This record gives sequence, C-alpha cells and structure tokens, in this order.
Amino acid sequence: QVQLVESGGGLVQPGGSLRLSCAVSGNIFSIGSMGWYRQAPGKQRELVATITGGGNTNYEDSVKDRFTISRDNAKNTVYLQMNSLKPEDTAVYYCTANIIIRGQGSKRDDYWGQGTQVTVSS
Repeated sequence: QVQLVESGGGLVQPGGSLRLSCAVSGNIFSIGSMGWYRQAPGKQRELVATITGGGNTNYEDSVKDRFTISRDNAKNTVYLQMNSLKPEDTAVYYCTANIIIRGQGSKRDDYWGQGTQVTVSS
C-alpha cells in the first residue's frame, strides 16, 4: 500500500556532495516525521537526520553543518543534501516516514525504503 523509493546514491570522492531523495507513494492520508538512517558494514543502523511535518530538524552530531534534511510535502518527498563527504559516511542510506494510511483512522506506522548505497572514496 505504501512505497518509499530512494535515489541519488553513488560513488563520490572525499569532500564531494550528493543529494538523496525519497519519494513516498501509495494510499496515504498523512505523513508525519520523515528521516534518514544509515548502516555501514558491520555496524548497527544509526539515525542521520529527521524532519517533522512542521519542518523541525534533528541531526546526528557527526553530520551537523555538513548535511541538510528537507521535505516537499506537495510531492511527499524527503531529501538529504550531503556536503563535505568523508569516507566514514560510506553506508547504505535508508529513508523512513511515519504514515497514516487512508481509511485506517489515526493509526500511524513507520515505513522504510530499500536503501541506497553511498560510497565515499578516492
């Protein structure tokens, strides 16, 4: 009923930039908070950034001042602008959204995308 599709990952040199997008589609009544997580090989999935429906943002300390999360509510899309990328940013990046499905009252659930690979290497 709901799909989250990420795009924009790839290979970039240290110091470079990438912009990730995540489009949400399906039988959606409303979308609350949206966010990005990442998982590096051998590590647990960790929070990168979140943004509420009202636009309030939160960032993991290591990405503050380098990454910017934003959303376009008309397009049901969340973005992650990543600048000054470092090798330690290499990971699979996942988007998530807190969604109410149309016809299911006020029940909220978290949905996840399949992930997009970001590799920072020279």
